[in-house]
Formats: sequence, structure tokens, C-alpha cells
Amino acid sequence: MKQGMGNLVLSPKSPNSMKIDIKILSNQDIEDFSKLIDVFEDVFKMENFNKPDDKYLQQMLTKSNFFVLLAKAENKVLGGLTVYVLDQYYSHKPLAYIYDLAIAEAYQRKGIGTALIAYLSNYCKEKGFEEVFVQADRSDAYALDFYRQTKPSQEEDVVHFSYTL
Repeated sequence: MKQGMGNLVLSPKSPNSMKIDIKILSNQDIEDFSKLIDVFEDVFKMENFNKPDDKYLQQMLTKSNFFVLLAKAENKVLGGLTVYVLDQYYSHKPLAYIYDLAIAEAYQRKGIGTALIAYLSNYCKEKGFEEVFVQADRSDAYALDFYRQTKPSQEEDVVHFSYTL
């Protein structure tokens, strides 16, 4: 289910257009997954973060309800996103929940995040998913603007509650 790979050329906004590869990671891509988590840590300003070991990351990549899309150019991880697959009881079709999406700061606003969303949407459509969804904090204007620019079919105003254990 997780096979797939695509290429795109960075948008004309970039003076030196570089070829970007987007792919779904396999359980052999631990190094790339680890580098993507480093991007998340940097972009999300995660202080005192302790990254799980490679064995755990490999276990995550073998799960049928989780996958990672990675954007890479010239052997450098530029960004990516993580997705949880949610089975429903309302429908036979699963949902794809984007948990994290980040692009390294030097590569932001060059179309990479938009390309990741488009790739994911096409992939999920081919695989028979009902919907791809993501949440963003109301206070994160940058994320809200980004997701609105990707032309979602719907925007909902919800309140998120959590219970720390």
C-alpha cells in the first residue's frame, strides 16, 4: 500500500530550479525519516526533544496505519509530512490524517509543501481513501494561510481538546 514515488521540478519562484523527489518512505528509509524529524524539530522549535531511536522509527514505518512522504533534492531532506490512516465505522473508505508537515526554513515558500499535499491527495484518491484532513491552530496564521492556499474542499472551525496522561 505504501509504494509510490514522484518527481517534480521546483516552482519558477526558485532561481536555480532543482529537481525535487517526493516519495513514500519504506521501513528501510530510517536515515531519511530521522532527518525529517530533525526538520520538524527545527521548524516547530521543539525544545528538549528526545528523538526515538532508529529501531522505534523503523517500527513506525512498518505500521499499516502510518506513512511518511518525503521531499528530497540532491540527497538532502527538504521536508515532508506524516500521515495516520484512520479506519471508519461510517464508511468502508479510510481517512488520511496529516499529523505533521514541515519544510526546512531555507526551502519554504517554494511550492514544496503544496506539492506534498497534491501528491498525498492523488495517492489517497488512487488508494480509495474518502478524505485527507489536517488541523491547524487558530493562532498559527502561517499554517492557516498555507493550508488555505492548497485549495481545500472544506474548512471547519473546530476546538481541539486534549487530555494529558
